Amino acid sequence: MRMRITILALSAFLLAPAPLLAADAAPAGYKLTKTWKIGGEGGWDYLNVDSGTHRLYYGRSTRVQVLDLKSGKVVGEVPNTPGIHGVALATDLGRGYTSNGRDSSVTVFDLKSLATLTRIPVRGRNPDAILYDPQTRRVFTMNAGSGTATAIDAATDSVIGIVGLGGRPEFAVADGRGRIFVNLEDSSAVVSFDARTLELGPRWPLAPGEGPSGLAIDRTSRRLFSVCGNEKMIVLDANTGRVVATLPIGKGPDAAAFDPATKLAFSSNGEGTLTVVHEDGPDKFTVLGSVPTQRGARTMALDPKTHVIYSASASFGEAPAPTPERPHPRPPMLPDSFVILVIGR
Repeated sequence: MRMRITILALSAFLLAPAPLLAADAAPAGYKLTKTWKIGGEGGWDYLNVDSGTHRLYYGRSTRVQVLDLKSGKVVGEVPNTPGIHGVALATDLGRGYTSNGRDSSVTVFDLKSLATLTRIPVRGRNPDAILYDPQTRRVFTMNAGSGTATAIDAATDSVIGIVGLGGRPEFAVADGRGRIFVNLEDSSAVVSFDARTLELGPRWPLAPGEGPSGLAIDRTSRRLFSVCGNEKMIVLDANTGRVVATLPIGKGPDAAAFDPATKLAFSSNGEGTLTVVHEDGPDKFTVLGSVPTQRGARTMALDPKTHVIYSASASFGEAPAPTPERPHPRPPMLPDSFVILVIGR
């Protein structure tokens, strides 16, 4: 998810015609149920849900915003997170961790008070994706600028190691058994490493998928869902790296999710759709269809308790005329147009 922070990579989708979808399209019963206008300045990237407190966390360029999912209102902010990409939630420790791409740091904050506790240099460039692994009580940042992952001990909030990934990391997931899987965008592959020893595992190609971004996992059937820029979701066997299925998705995907209770996998697509896939069995998958969302809504978070999906977007103006210095100018985000989308059943 790079430091595009979403609005920096939307011009192709904003200028293209909207996808043609049936007005009553509701795969697995999902549809856009609410649009909460948040407004304010700043782009965005990853979103994360805390089901226990009914809160949604997301970055807005230089700060974290915290949204109450019952009211749809912002209830607080964490300031001074320059170039933020994502927020990892260590709910068992009562702490949140941000990946600050601009100064290559992690901000640690208290989940109740939202007070900043400390700041950690990650010893890697442009930390992008970030996750917390409860099994090891470690936080991991995927450093897009240096092709590395940084391991942070959440007990001491100190860096305990660096993993060379051999490519530009995008999203990452933990398998619940002490292994971390990472999408490598520039080589269209998935790599894994041991969360305890930090030993690098095998690299598995995602062909025919190209340019992977979002990654999700079914921990029971050991299946990885990687959404790729060439409109494909690649399903991998997390034990062997075998490509189990290649499924069509929408244009401009940037996030994936899997709901273990419903056996549904999702891809949020910048064209303005949410692709819904059902896992019929470990080796059989059915694309149920696409839910219309809003153009630019390419990142998302799933609440596993309510099965509701939250995404984000905004309105954009016309792109300026191309120049030799900027042959592909991006459309500007219109002021005060940022929204959170609620997609449920």
